[in-house]
Amino acid sequence: MLKYFKHFPITIRRKVKTVTMDLNYYYYDIMTRELFPNAQIIFDRFHIIQMLNRSFNSCRIHVMKKYHKGSREYNLLKYYWKLYLKPFDDLEKTKPHYDWQLKDTLTQEQIVTDGLALSEELENTYNLLQDISKALINKNVSDLRKLLNCKDTIGYQMNITLKTFKRCLYDLLNAARFTESNGCLEGTNRKIKQIE
Repeated sequence: MLKYFKHFPITIRRKVKTVTMDLNYYYYDIMTRELFPNAQIIFDRFHIIQMLNRSFNSCRIHVMKKYHKGSREYNLLKYYWKLYLKPFDDLEKTKPHYDWQLKDTLTQEQIVTDGLALSEELENTYNLLQDISKALINKNVSDLRKLLNCKDTIGYQMNITLKTFKRCLYDLLNAARFTESNGCLEGTNRKIKQIE
């Protein structure tokens, strides 16, 4: 990568205004010091959400392991993990379905609400994930800044994620300030990996 970009003279590279990237610290250092010294770094929203999802899942699994396999509590957190990663507003709220794992008739919202009721730490971690995602979608920089100073009890991994975000606060807030995204590129990469 370095070799490719260094084909371009530094006078041209100094004109680059923004660089969108993941949260890889090694790349961050290269981009800001060597390749594009005047560019503003934008942390890609895809990677921010991915990091938040992983942090939430770590907390969910930690809580899940406190319960016996096959119990209702365990099943709520084990088999419906995808529902917890959906925006809360997109969950089905009016049409309950019978679920054989839970032996109950519930909406998606009820499944998620019942699962989150098992742990305050899990619920706080979920709410933070949802709120940060919403702030990014709405490009609300002030909300995003406030959310990073969360005082609630949250999962261990989510705490580490927040520290990472705070360390590079300006670049993270750029994700809400700018429209640039690596979304198309990430989608193409995923397709290539699936074909392979």
